[in-house]
Amino acid sequence: MGGMPSSDTTRGLLPVSRRSSQLSLVPRLRLAAATLAGRMASKASRLSGRGTGTAIRGQVMLKVDPESMAKLLADRRIAMVSGTNGKTTTTHLLAASVRNALGADPTPDAQLVHNADGANLHSGITAALSTKPDAGIAILETDERVVADVVRVGRPEVLVLLNFSRDQLDRHHEIKALARAWRNALIEAGDDGPVVVANADEPLVVWAAQKARRTVWVDTASSWLQDAVLCPECGGALRRRDADGGLAWYCADCGLAEPAADYRVVEDKIVSPDGRTWDPQLQVPGKFNISNAACALAAAGLLGIDPETAIPGMQTVTSPAGRFGTAHFGSTSARLLLAKNPAGWAEALPLVQTDTVILAIDSAAADGRDVSWLWDVEYEQLAGRRVIATGPRAQDLAVRLGYAEVEHRCVPELSDAVLGHTEPVDIVATYTPFQRLRKMGGLA
Repeated sequence: MGGMPSSDTTRGLLPVSRRSSQLSLVPRLRLAAATLAGRMASKASRLSGRGTGTAIRGQVMLKVDPESMAKLLADRRIAMVSGTNGKTTTTHLLAASVRNALGADPTPDAQLVHNADGANLHSGITAALSTKPDAGIAILETDERVVADVVRVGRPEVLVLLNFSRDQLDRHHEIKALARAWRNALIEAGDDGPVVVANADEPLVVWAAQKARRTVWVDTASSWLQDAVLCPECGGALRRRDADGGLAWYCADCGLAEPAADYRVVEDKIVSPDGRTWDPQLQVPGKFNISNAACALAAAGLLGIDPETAIPGMQTVTSPAGRFGTAHFGSTSARLLLAKNPAGWAEALPLVQTDTVILAIDSAAADGRDVSWLWDVEYEQLAGRRVIATGPRAQDLAVRLGYAEVEHRCVPELSDAVLGHTEPVDIVATYTPFQRLRKMGGLA
């Protein structure tokens, strides 16, 4: 069932006071020891220049107390966001909505915890929660593989499911396995499960969200269709038909079809269930971010936040975890765009504005070892620009650019590629070089 939240599914934006004292003495002491050990490890990591300390903090905590994430999730209002693309930006938009709703009551930052740096595995979530153990509201970006665990132990109030695309093929293998894990988690949760905000344009998301106790559907007007070819229910070929000015998917074999939307993206506006149209006027670019905002708006509504409050909050978001931020490398000024997979590149490349474009590719664990997806990206649209291929897999990218008949230079060392430009440049990068560029350019 879709639509706006009813009184039995939302309590308004009322933070709860965490009652960690409900834990008996020994579990509390174990969590306290884990938190202290994690804090010390994090500090050591920062002082030694190894990183921000977020990952090691959570890893140490879970080593000392394997139940620390579950304990820290307890007694909070939780909204979580997952999907292949857009998790970080959507959680920032939702967190900004919550922050605006809290206003000055009395210390909003103390009431809200958010893994704003994008650390979305068990360790990252645990680390973030430990920094604000008394915050009553948690807005959590959650890796696709972690969704089932957080649903099981955290009992989130709202779960936003964005999309599925081929990503980190060596690690995730087939994306239907991830969708099945989501679906099974919602089946297991039953009536205690979250209200799901789901992208109606994504067949795998619809298939997974079908089993939620309640679903709010969002028509995000997605343009990437290459990962939505086969029916997740029966394996038949999906077809498209005209619907509300767009193309709705359906399966002629089993009847699975795109559900009617509660929220809709129409051009650069969002239409809410009551028929009102909202212009988000975001500071982050791209039509895909309008879609992210629509999902965040639906989630905010379930938390008791009206659009008049949520959207001004969203408008304060500028460069979530470095995305779309401007970095400086000596005399070079560069805007950073993250693109992890073909769907992400399809959205990022149209945003390129500069004559010189740097494309940074790696295949570390966080990027995925398999870079065969390069052949699914339409690099042909970069013809006429000065393109520089960089990163450890620059040669692979250079081959693809050659076949696309895009003139380019191959400069494997990242620092050499970004230095010495007298005019602003756009840099599109996969995850590992993106994080390195953030640090090099002062955005981390």
